[in-house]
Amino acid sequence: MFLNKYPKEVKQILSKYPLEHKRSAVMPLLYLAQREEGYITKSAMQDIAKMLDITETEVASIVGFYTLYHDEKAGKYHMQVCTDLPCALRGADEFLQNLCGNLGIKVGETTPDGLVTLEGVMCLAACDKAPMFQTQGPDGIKYHENMTVDRTMELIEALRKSNS
Repeated sequence: MFLNKYPKEVKQILSKYPLEHKRSAVMPLLYLAQREEGYITKSAMQDIAKMLDITETEVASIVGFYTLYHDEKAGKYHMQVCTDLPCALRGADEFLQNLCGNLGIKVGETTPDGLVTLEGVMCLAACDKAPMFQTQGPDGIKYHENMTVDRTMELIEALRKSNS
């Protein structure tokens, strides 16, 4: 059970919210649940719903809405390329397709070594610096702006070396 696994952290998170507004702790609890495995299990979502007196559907809808939460096992790093209109006008779509070609995967897939899952997302708030993406992994979230496919492949190779 989630509470048994992280009692100190859960207590600390819940202490930040008045009892009548404890449902507001849902996002930090989800982040905690995702920390170890890189995704949020159905069991963790159920535990969080019980803890906060909300429905599992409410918890799952938050996981489904925000790109920082994941409910399926994926690569060690989530590489999220912004593909909204301003970024597309600066070449994001072509960048993403060329990146897929270099990695030998499609958008939404994971590299064969399990290192990177490539995703297209909307608005990472750096329209003037596209093509850009963020990586989510064990070392947190990092932005990469004004990227080229070659520089991105160098970054991925560096990640491979540091994770081998």
